[in-house]
Amino acid sequence: MLYLIALILVIGWILGVFVFSAGYLIHILLVVAIIAILLRIIRGS
Repeated sequence: MLYLIALILVIGWILGVFVFSAGYLIHILLVVAIIAILLRIIRGS
């Protein structure tokens, strides 16, 4: 579940950077996605 949310956030970040140029909000989404992926790896589930 967490991995799916992270994937959606990364896709949203890519779209935001290259299509909408939404500024700093897009980078916050990327940071949240990276944290979610790291939590998934650390928990190992």
